[in-house]
Amino acid sequence: MEAAVVDYVIIAAYLVGVAIFGIVSGGKQKSIQDYFTGSQKIPWWAVCFSIVAAETSALTFISIPGLAYLTNLNFIQVTIGYLLGRIVVATVLLPEYNKGNLKTAYTFLETRFGGKTRSFASVVFIFTRTAADGVRLFATAIPIYLMLNIDPMIAIVIVAVVSLVYTYTGGIKGIIWVDVIQMSIYIGGAIIAGIFIINLLPDSLSSTLSRTSISEKLRLINWGFDNGFAGFFAQPYTLIGGLIGGAFLSMASHGTDQLVVQRLLAIKDLRGSQKAIIGSGVIVIMQFAVFLLLGVLLYAFYGPMDLRSDEIFPKFIIEVLPIGLTGIIIAALLAAAMSTLAGSMSSLSSSLMMDLYLPLTKRDLNDQQKLRISRLFTIMFGFLLVLSAFFFKESSQAVVEIALSIASFTYGGLLGTFLLGILFKKSKQEDALAGFVTGIFIMITVISLKLVAWTWFTFVGVIATLVIGGLLSKYNEREF
Repeated sequence: MEAAVVDYVIIAAYLVGVAIFGIVSGGKQKSIQDYFTGSQKIPWWAVCFSIVAAETSALTFISIPGLAYLTNLNFIQVTIGYLLGRIVVATVLLPEYNKGNLKTAYTFLETRFGGKTRSFASVVFIFTRTAADGVRLFATAIPIYLMLNIDPMIAIVIVAVVSLVYTYTGGIKGIIWVDVIQMSIYIGGAIIAGIFIINLLPDSLSSTLSRTSISEKLRLINWGFDNGFAGFFAQPYTLIGGLIGGAFLSMASHGTDQLVVQRLLAIKDLRGSQKAIIGSGVIVIMQFAVFLLLGVLLYAFYGPMDLRSDEIFPKFIIEVLPIGLTGIIIAALLAAAMSTLAGSMSSLSSSLMMDLYLPLTKRDLNDQQKLRISRLFTIMFGFLLVLSAFFFKESSQAVVEIALSIASFTYGGLLGTFLLGILFKKSKQEDALAGFVTGIFIMITVISLKLVAWTWFTFVGVIATLVIGGLLSKYNEREF
């Protein structure tokens, strides 16, 4: 059953309203400082909400309920690791960043090692973010093409174009304030959907949850020791794997990824940045718990189905929720997901502009010229994200796992290089580049041979980078 006319009207009005709000709240952009950092005038709590919306909106809304539908609540172990990783970012990385005038996350690497390391890290970020957020863009298009009965590629283009409109004009300030509004709306929509499911269950909630097939899905902890040593590392959602993997992934994504660091740079002081990053970790745990429980309720409502996991919650939204509410929830999902894409376009553009274009071309440009080029880069990345989404649309794997696997693929080398600069005071640029490249190549091997689950990727990459970079720095130190 397709959505009613009133749902279409709500969705269309919502998309237009969000775009306008993003443009207006962003204000007039006069320089790339306004465009990429909001002139550091954004309050910490707004950035906190923006971080949550940017990292989890589309994937959480669509794929996490599907993951719980297929398995259980073990993913919550990873979110505890997310919080631990953010605490490390707040206490270790952010104070280092605060010592200088950072323009992007990778300015630190140039200050510590040199321009080559900064450029290489920026290139790695650009390729990784484009691929991972292409997956997120496809995830966002799922409910649109299911509801409108249109080609997925058309749905992808619609989402990307609307995102691009207010990113191009409103900059990071407009993006952040859109995030603040949308986060509360899409979480509220998920809670409302859960209440509807509970009211539709034939038995009471307590009776439903006590059924054997359902109670097994409520397992929070998986020790993972029941399948031997190799089986332990092959499972993504064990307690140790979740805590370590989640912590290192969060340290990388929130301490070295321009998508998040750009938001933290929009806060004027260190204390505010620390509150924003730790606060986002607390909110993320609660948010993932809501969506995991929603997946369990969907299983209780539908039972086993021969359907892609990422389509289960959209199916409920479209076919079961009443007219009007369907439009509101889908519109909230799209707006929140567009904020993620908008942040991606902005962070990719800022990294290309500040880390590569300006340092390498050394052109003497005025503020208006820099702003115009930055906006052209934003358009370019909007196009590239669409192409990336087309590439991943045929995959049968849950989109959340695809995106996190892609991110983990290079995050290890990236985070390891940052930690090398902090922990090994005498390490040089050659040591950092060697460790970085080695970490990536080791991950190619690990992924190709499927030696461990994706939750271990970042950890393995960090250790490889630190060992190689650290040994080289010690060797070079003895040589001289």
